[in-house]
Amino acid sequence: MRRSLLLLALVLAPGCSRDGATDHLQRARDCIYDKRPDEALVEYRKALDALRMDDSAQALVLRARALKGAADVYWLELRKVKEAVSVYKELITQCPESPEAQESRVVLAELLRVHFRDPRGAIDQLTAALARNPPQGAELHYQVAKLYFELQDYSQCVLESRKLVERFATSAFVDDALFLQAQALHMQSVQGTPSTAEVQRFRQEASLAYADLLTRFGDSELAPHAMFEAGKLKAEAGDNEKAIEMWVQTLKNHPDPSMVQDAIARARRRLTATTPENIGSRVSAFAKVPARPARTSVEAVGGSAEEAARDHD
Repeated sequence: MRRSLLLLALVLAPGCSRDGATDHLQRARDCIYDKRPDEALVEYRKALDALRMDDSAQALVLRARALKGAADVYWLELRKVKEAVSVYKELITQCPESPEAQESRVVLAELLRVHFRDPRGAIDQLTAALARNPPQGAELHYQVAKLYFELQDYSQCVLESRKLVERFATSAFVDDALFLQAQALHMQSVQGTPSTAEVQRFRQEASLAYADLLTRFGDSELAPHAMFEAGKLKAEAGDNEKAIEMWVQTLKNHPDPSMVQDAIARARRRLTATTPENIGSRVSAFAKVPARPARTSVEAVGGSAEEAARDHD
């Protein structure tokens, strides 16, 4: 009789433990609602203790919820980053395929990047999340590309940006990816000691990326920035006249027109310094006639010469 009761207790124990864990999870949620985060952590720990000897699929679901809840309390309620990171990692290890683990990878990536200055750790977490085809895949892929830019791994940044454009062609992040791709290519042209041919290639590819953004996303808030950066590429290549033309065009809607004006003024000074006087004639044969200076950006958009003069005073 005693043996039968023992066997019955062993059969019923997992179900009882799951019921107890469910109760503790509900109490934890109640504690959070009542602004008692420390008590919520106690309830989450009790839920995990109740599930310790239960390896069923249902127990795995409850364990993931308890770990996610505890990690969120540490991070969102108590701002204890170290403890939060530890529990998020525990969740990913114990329940790697759970929805909670997927959410935790994204949160953990941000914590590693911001609070631990660990962009490579963040990339690992985001890459693991992307491997499971999440609905926010384009956004996560863009974050990966940005992290490679932060690491100054510009070649990998270009690769990741191009993957995003190809895989998520209808995403709202395509214009961001094109802009980031162009910036990374531009940085490659000045990183290290590239050859003249490499510099020209990187500049050309960057210009094409900016042009693609402007063609496909002319209404994007990034469009005026892309036009300005494309002008910088022209100026670096020595084509100051084309750079000024592009900058004058972007003056219409750039959020920082004074910066654009400064760039135009510098390009005009370079033109003045590099343009020989009296081209095609002998000094002794002709009287010097002062050349009309190139129009300032103020004149180019319809201002008077007087306004332009005040602009340069």
